[in-house]
Amino acid sequence: MSIYPRTNYEMSEAQLKRILEACRPVPVMMIGSCEGPSQQENANAAWQRLGEEMGFDHMTVEPRSGMGNRFFTAIPSENETQRKEREAKEAEHKRQLEIDRLENEISERQKQLVELTK
Repeated sequence: MSIYPRTNYEMSEAQLKRILEACRPVPVMMIGSCEGPSQQENANAAWQRLGEEMGFDHMTVEPRSGMGNRFFTAIPSENETQRKEREAKEAEHKRQLEIDRLENEISERQKQLVELTK
């Protein structure tokens, strides 16, 4: 489970225009054997460029319901240091959850022991 937060983003009209243009169907040409990028490849590349520009991981984009085409959430990009910090926080969070679980279990067992020894 990642605890790295999703962040809300709003792209500009110009950025939206670039995304929409990249998502347009690609005309198919049968001349020659050289094929250009597909519609999906163009869209992926446009989102990747936008992610680099705005500082988010383009593979994590999700629309914000009811907010319009320019609004979305994504997970911010990480450099190596940020990734290590996030992973350390996640590991510490997991460790603390296990400590809490064990403390609760011990407490319940102690209550049972008291009841049995009365």
